[in-house]
Amino acid sequence: MNKLDSLSPFELKDVLIKTAGGDVTVFRPENRSMLNAGRGNPNFLSTVPRHGFFQLGLFAMRESERSFAYLPEGVGGFPKRERIEERFELFARENKNTDGIAFLRGAVSYVRDQLGLDASEFLYEMCEGILGCNYPVPDRMLPLSEKIVNHYLRNEMIGNQPFIDKFDLFAVEGGTAAMTYIFNSLRTNYLLKPGDKIALGAPIFTPYLEIPHMSDYRLEVIDINADKDRNWQYPKTELDKLRDPTIKAFFLVNPSNPPSVKLDNESLIYIASIVAERPDLIILTDDVYGTFADDFVSLFAVCPRNTILVYSYSKYFGATGWRLGVIGTHRDNVLDTQIAALDDEKRIALRKRYQSIVPDPDSLKFIDRLVADSRSVALNHTAGLSTPQQVQMVLFSLFALIDTSDSYKTALKRLIRHRKRALYRAIGISLDDKEEDDTGVDYYSILDLEEIGERIHGRKFAEWLISHINATDLLLRLAREAHVVLLPGQGFGVQHPSGRVSLANLNEADYKRIGQAVRTLMEEYVEQYNTECPGESLSKGKVSSK
Repeated sequence: MNKLDSLSPFELKDVLIKTAGGDVTVFRPENRSMLNAGRGNPNFLSTVPRHGFFQLGLFAMRESERSFAYLPEGVGGFPKRERIEERFELFARENKNTDGIAFLRGAVSYVRDQLGLDASEFLYEMCEGILGCNYPVPDRMLPLSEKIVNHYLRNEMIGNQPFIDKFDLFAVEGGTAAMTYIFNSLRTNYLLKPGDKIALGAPIFTPYLEIPHMSDYRLEVIDINADKDRNWQYPKTELDKLRDPTIKAFFLVNPSNPPSVKLDNESLIYIASIVAERPDLIILTDDVYGTFADDFVSLFAVCPRNTILVYSYSKYFGATGWRLGVIGTHRDNVLDTQIAALDDEKRIALRKRYQSIVPDPDSLKFIDRLVADSRSVALNHTAGLSTPQQVQMVLFSLFALIDTSDSYKTALKRLIRHRKRALYRAIGISLDDKEEDDTGVDYYSILDLEEIGERIHGRKFAEWLISHINATDLLLRLAREAHVVLLPGQGFGVQHPSGRVSLANLNEADYKRIGQAVRTLMEEYVEQYNTECPGESLSKGKVSSK
C-alpha cells in the first residue's frame, strides 16, 4: 500500500502535478509539458451568452448615465423602468451587427412572448443586476431570474415528466456552496444529527464521502454501490438498503462522478417505489452533469417532495470561475414536514434561532432557512448571490431555452465523445460495444486497470496486474515518466484499481498521448509478467481474443 493512498484525490492531484513537473498554483491546460486530465475544469465555454452579458452591461451603463448627467465626476444612477424596452430596442438597432445583440433581442422576445413575463421588468432587473448597484432582493433569488431559471431546470431536469405544483430556488456560489449550505442546514434544523445513517450512491464526488465523517457531522455512511458490470447502475439489492428506516437521507450525483452514467429509467422507477414506501426519506441529487446527457430525467422529477435538487452551471457552460449554482425544493416537501414535527425542545430552539428575521419562525421554509444559515442568520439581510452572477446565470438559461434544436448540447457531446474514442483507441481498446448505450455522458472516464488488462491481454494477466500493481504507484509513474496527471478512482468510492480521466479539459490529440502513455506502461507490466510467469508469456501490444 502506498502512503499516499489515504489522501483526498484532489490533494493527491497536487502531488502528481509536482511529480509531473507542473505548478500546482496555476491551471494551464495548454501546457504541453504536462497533460493534466485530473481536474474536471472544461476547456470549452459558451460564448453567445457571454457576448450578451457584456453588451447588456454597456446598455445598463447607458441607462445609469441618464441620471446625474449634470455631474462631470462620473456619477451615475439606478436605471429607470419607464420606456426601458423602447430604449433597449434603440440600443439594439444601433449595434445590430455587434456580437451578443441578436441574442439579447431574442432573449427579451423569449421572456415576453414565450414565458409571458413583462419585458420592461425583465430589462430593469437585468440592468440593475448587472450594475450590482443594489442588494439581492429577495435575497434567495431575484424574482424574474428565479422564474427564468425555473423554466430552464424544468426543461433540462424534468422534461416531459408530469410535475405537480412549483418549486423554489436559492441561487448559490456553485455546487460546492450548495453542498456546504445543505449539510449545515440539515444539521442545524435537526434533520441530521451525529450518529444518524445516510446513504451515498457510490462512486461519488469526493466531498460527499468526506463531509459526513467530519467532526461537525459524524454521520454513519451506508454505501449504495453501483455495479460496473451493469454499466454503473445500482443493483436492486443495493437500492433495497434504502428501505432501512434508520437511513435518514440518500445523497447521489446523477449522472455519476466519475463513471459519467445517468440513472436509467428502471432505476428511477425503482427508487420512486422505495420512496413511496418511505415518504420520510430525504434525497439530495447533484445533477451538474445532467445537461450533457441524452433525455435526462432527474430524481427531482420523479420524487419531487423528497428531493433536494443541486445544479451547477460550471461544467456545461464552462463557467467554473463564475461560481453559479442553484438549490431547488418543491413547495410541498418532506423537509418542511419533518421540521414541523420536531419535538417542543427543538422547535423552541429553532424559533430562537430565526426569530430575528420572521415574525413566525415556525412557518419559515427549509429553503429560506438555507439562505439565513448561509449568513449565520444575523446577516440574513445581506444574503444572496451577487446580482451580476445571477444575470449571467439567467443569460445562460435563456441561451439554452432558445436553442430548441440543442445545437450547443450536440456540439459538446460530439466534442467529448471524440476525445473518448481517441483515448481508448490509443490504449488499444474499441468502444464500439459501448457507444450505443444512451445512459453514458462521458464527461469523465474510469481507466480500470483490470478491464484494460483483460481486454488487451486476457484474464490471467488482469488478475496478476491487480494483485501486483498499486493504483497510486501507477498514477505516480504516469506523472513522473509521461507527465500525465490522472486522479485515483478509489478517492471517489470506486472499489477497484483505476484512474479518473477528465474528457473535458484537454484537446483530442492530448487524449491520444494519454492513451499512448497508458499503453506504454501496460507493455512494461507485460514484460514484468513475462519474467514472473514465463510459462504464460504474452506478446507486447497483442490484443487478447477473449
